[in-house]
Amino acid sequence: MSDRRRSGAGGLVYSTDSGRMCPACRLPLADCACRAPKATPAGDGIVRVGRETAGRAGKGVTVVRGLALDAAALDTLARRLKAHCGSGGTARDGVIEIQGEHRDKVQAFLQQEGWTVRRSGG
Repeated sequence: MSDRRRSGAGGLVYSTDSGRMCPACRLPLADCACRAPKATPAGDGIVRVGRETAGRAGKGVTVVRGLALDAAALDTLARRLKAHCGSGGTARDGVIEIQGEHRDKVQAFLQQEGWTVRRSGG
C-alpha cells in the first residue's frame, strides 16, 4: 500500500447519495464546513462603475464594485439592473457584471436608488 493511500490524501469527491463532496471535510458541498461564506466587503461607501474586457475574448462588460450587500440582496439588485439595461449579466464575489456598455444607465439607476456612484477606469 502506498504512502499516499495510507495518509488519506485521495479523499471522497462524489457520492451517489449526496452528489459532489468536499475532499477536506467530506461533507456535501452545500453543507461544507471548511468553505465558510466570505464576509461582505465593507468598502468606503462609494460604488464604482467601470468597463472591463480582460479575460472575456474582447467582449466588454459593465462592472459594478463596492456594493456592501449580502449575496441575496446583490442578486436582487443585479436582476433589477439587468432588466433596466435590457441585457444579461451575473453577480458573483461581491461584483455585478452587466454584458455590454451600460455605464451611464447603471450610474443613473444607482444614483436614483440613493447610492454614491463614481465612474472608474477610462
